[in-house]
Amino acid sequence: MLLQVHQVLTSEELHRLNAILESGVFVDGKLTAGLYARTVKDNQQLAQDSEAYALASEIVLAALTRNHLFQAYVQPKVIRPILFSRYEPGMVYGTHMDNALMGSGEQLSRSDVSLTLFLSDPCTYEGGALVLDTSLGEQSFRLPAGSMIAYPAIFLHRVEPVSQGVRLVAVTWVQSLIRDPLERELLFELDTVRRSIFEKQGKTIEFDLLCKVHANLLRKWADV
Repeated sequence: MLLQVHQVLTSEELHRLNAILESGVFVDGKLTAGLYARTVKDNQQLAQDSEAYALASEIVLAALTRNHLFQAYVQPKVIRPILFSRYEPGMVYGTHMDNALMGSGEQLSRSDVSLTLFLSDPCTYEGGALVLDTSLGEQSFRLPAGSMIAYPAIFLHRVEPVSQGVRLVAVTWVQSLIRDPLERELLFELDTVRRSIFEKQGKTIEFDLLCKVHANLLRKWADV
């Protein structure tokens, strides 16, 4: 299941974040790519040892933490450090697979879910679509600034060449409390239904039963 979430960032946050990135120092994106991915990666990333990076990360993590759809869909256990990527004309990220395991030692985690948070207005650049190779064929995304797509990290994917303007995105990977994508989807749908019932009817018997099922499945499947 792919999840699009609009207005993850407020207009004020988006303006502040882009101002931070505009003044930040960007380095070769190959520095954070895996052995094989770096052969097809041509972009820039905000230096992670900078004040700009700390400020930008704080904004994005706060937005993800408060976003109910993200929390309910992803069930995050570990969120990897955010990468802020910049694509200028001619830059591209060819077809690749994200590493299944990221980090090392006590910081080692699984990449269950990938997400891309779009920071540039799509009217300001050409090309640069995120393309996922799914079982239904290729699916392409150029979302409005402040919007996000989250998806199981099981797909080959690429970023098409940028032909004009500048494409800015924040990307990261999440180890979920629920390892299996189907189980995550079932819990998300149950949570969606029970919230809808509560909003329309209040605390009914049906709502309580859905809460019971959701809690017991979470207890059964959670990887803690």
